[in-house]
Amino acid sequence: MKSFTYVIKDELGIHARPAGMLVKEAKNFQSTITIDNGLKKADASKLMAVMSMGVKCGQTVTVTVEGEDEEAALNGIQSFFENNL
Repeated sequence: MKSFTYVIKDELGIHARPAGMLVKEAKNFQSTITIDNGLKKADASKLMAVMSMGVKCGQTVTVTVEGEDEEAALNGIQSFFENNL
């Protein structure tokens, strides 16, 4: 299991467009990718779960990756967060 923390920089937080892009990215990997904002946890491959977290700008999230391709998944998701959120 691998994880990283990230402070959301997008002024709208994780809203519809980046949430959809995140889910699409997460589905490229076999590993289970979980996002935790301290109050709620969501499977990154489920759009409604990610949207229901209500993550705002400035909040810190912890992303956990566990599975067969966790190294590649961690790198891919971490790059996604840095480039889009």
